[in-house]
Amino acid sequence: MKNKVLIIDDEEKLRLLLSRIITLEGFEVLQAGDCRSGLKHLEKTDIDVVLCDVKLPDGNGVDLVKKIKSERPETEIILLTAYGNIADGVQAIKNGAFDYITKGDDNNKIIPLLNRAIEKVALTKRVKHLEKQLGNKYSFDNIIGKSAAIQQAITLARKVAFTDTTVLMTGETGTGKEVFARAVHEGSKRRHKNFVAINCAAFSRDLLEGELFGHRAGSFTGATKDQTGLLEEAHNGTLFLDEIGEMPVDLQAKLLRVLEAGEFIKIGENRPTQINIRLIAATNRDLQEAIKAGSFREDLYYRISIFEIKLPSLRERKEDVPLLARSYLTAFAQKTNRKNASISKEALELLKHHNWPGNIRELKNVIERGVIVMQGDELHVEDLPFEIQQYAAAAGKANINPCSMAAMEKSHIQRILQFTGGNKAEAARLLEIGIATLYRKIEEYQL
Repeated sequence: MKNKVLIIDDEEKLRLLLSRIITLEGFEVLQAGDCRSGLKHLEKTDIDVVLCDVKLPDGNGVDLVKKIKSERPETEIILLTAYGNIADGVQAIKNGAFDYITKGDDNNKIIPLLNRAIEKVALTKRVKHLEKQLGNKYSFDNIIGKSAAIQQAITLARKVAFTDTTVLMTGETGTGKEVFARAVHEGSKRRHKNFVAINCAAFSRDLLEGELFGHRAGSFTGATKDQTGLLEEAHNGTLFLDEIGEMPVDLQAKLLRVLEAGEFIKIGENRPTQINIRLIAATNRDLQEAIKAGSFREDLYYRISIFEIKLPSLRERKEDVPLLARSYLTAFAQKTNRKNASISKEALELLKHHNWPGNIRELKNVIERGVIVMQGDELHVEDLPFEIQQYAAAAGKANINPCSMAAMEKSHIQRILQFTGGNKAEAARLLEIGIATLYRKIEEYQL
């Protein structure tokens, strides 16, 4: 497909000459004699580069650059003028022109200049395509689940995404809080800016402060150069603070200042730095209990919990397990060139009955491991981790519902007997039950 070039010039002979030269170089050329007809071409056709005269019958090329770039930022514009004017040239570049050249003297530069402009257009389109793919990857449509619990969370997240409101994601570890945070960012007006994430539990107090606020060279031992903090990186974008409940109390006070005043002071500086961020925080802790314990500031809690979204655990949305399992199976199978991977009914049923203390993250790891060890293209029960197989076996021998308390009791007793090497007296002691009760349980569960 040929790149398209639009020539806007009221001199017909020059238009025809340029059109001939550019066409011979393999470009598709369109022509216009004034601003109005040039804009009509731009409305109907995807133009890559515009060659435009500065002085036109119905307008000025320098002003036209600004209009075109505001409506079609991916289109590059090269201005042509009969008389070089530094002021016009400077303003043209400020308005977004790719370059500004003089007619006649610089005609030999047009083709090389066009090629460079086309390269920039191609790069811009590539970046735009990648951004679209990234946006699709993290969109709400890619959050898997049809259960009422997860759909309610998605509905709330969609509603708040369009605002700049601070969001607090709560729920157990592994429930997908960062996935939701990214979806909120991609659904917001800040989606073209940075999404910056940090886990507050992964750093010591001093390291976390440095990562968030940055520092000046020489502000402390080892600070050999300036460091931009994540707050600055997230300017005009979104900052995601995972495990905010683990943030030291004194840093919580500094974060509160950021949220209330839109400014912070770098380590080693005296002047505040102004920023504009949208904060999304997440925690698996009960922050109300943390407030009572004195480990979390109450004023910060009320500032970040303006809009709270509680993500359900996987055991609260068991009907989504098959959808998630099949999705992860497909993804990991593709990486190992297994085109028609599937999962057996028995394995799927077992996954549905598992308690999933590690939630979605645990399920993902189980499927990835299963794909690695499975023979052929179908994942079977024996491809699942031992503890899940053992749970099923324990429940199956006594015809016990694997979700029942009896199944869990049987599995626990079996593990303790294995731990004690079959020593029933020691097992009874560890279980804190009488030896007679243990013998009764062994007979009941056929251990």
